[in-house]
Amino acid sequence: MQTRTFGNCAARAADDDAGSAALEPILLRESDMTTTPQFGWCGPLQNASLMKEAGLDYIEAQLVPMKLEDDASFADAKARVADLPLPASAFSYLFPHDARIVGPEKDERRNRAYFDCVVELLTIARASVVVLGSGWTRNIPEGWTQVQAEDEFLSALEWCADALRGSGTTLAIEPLNRKESNLVNSVGDGARLARKLNRPEVRGLADFYHMDEENEPLDELREHCAWLAHIHLADTGRLNPGTGSYDYPCFFGHLKACGYQGLLSAECGFKGEPLESMRESVNFMRQRGTPHNKVTAVPTFTLAMPIIRAPSKTYSGAKCPTESPRNTPNTKRKVR
Repeated sequence: MQTRTFGNCAARAADDDAGSAALEPILLRESDMTTTPQFGWCGPLQNASLMKEAGLDYIEAQLVPMKLEDDASFADAKARVADLPLPASAFSYLFPHDARIVGPEKDERRNRAYFDCVVELLTIARASVVVLGSGWTRNIPEGWTQVQAEDEFLSALEWCADALRGSGTTLAIEPLNRKESNLVNSVGDGARLARKLNRPEVRGLADFYHMDEENEPLDELREHCAWLAHIHLADTGRLNPGTGSYDYPCFFGHLKACGYQGLLSAECGFKGEPLESMRESVNFMRQRGTPHNKVTAVPTFTLAMPIIRAPSKTYSGAKCPTESPRNTPNTKRKVR
């Protein structure tokens, strides 16, 4: 019997000749948490020094700007990742904009060759997570059915899992709101596909911004916690955490209640000057994310910055496991 750890849960599987078996997710209790708070910011490698100056612990590196399909750029990326002033513990912005893994335009040979380069980079960095968002690459094209698209997406996840086997990195399926993709739009969607694939190298992700855009109840975090390997965070206007009205006591309450101990990445822009904004958000996260007991470990955090789209709608609240003046169970709160 072997135990594999991924994100917030462990999966025990009997060893077999194929190297994979049916997995049984096991939730970790809050008292099982062993990580310490780590904060970073997603961006290009050249910003790593600024991140270190801001007091961040690691970078969530953006892959597309590295242009890994060019031999010279790939060699440069490997050298730079190996010599960063802080670790590259997570990677995102995965597939190039002209790549497709769903639909008649997909080029599996190209996609697999590209992902092999990504895995080589992840191995050098000893990264724990690589995020598959890339809505453009998985959108369901006209004339393609949902069933066809999901089958092709699962096929891509399968060969991604094969490439990641033994690397120590988990691929996290990122649900995106319907303005950004028409495939995998909820935490439940990502968790369902991870369960269907049933590979330890692939798990789901919950993104606070996309959950807000889709009016997704926050108690979905606990419902699917066993299959989550990563979390993305933001605040009102998709700016840095602590600057808006997102219900963080409720959000973190659910994560604590289910024993989540994986990475959390704030995927957002900055309300003020980047250096000071990162410092302020790190303090905010530590205050909100630390358990109010003698448990010595809390989740690991990253700060990330995407293209900013400001939401302007009503968010549907959810039952929260902790009491707070900001909690509004079973009510709607206006995001300003």
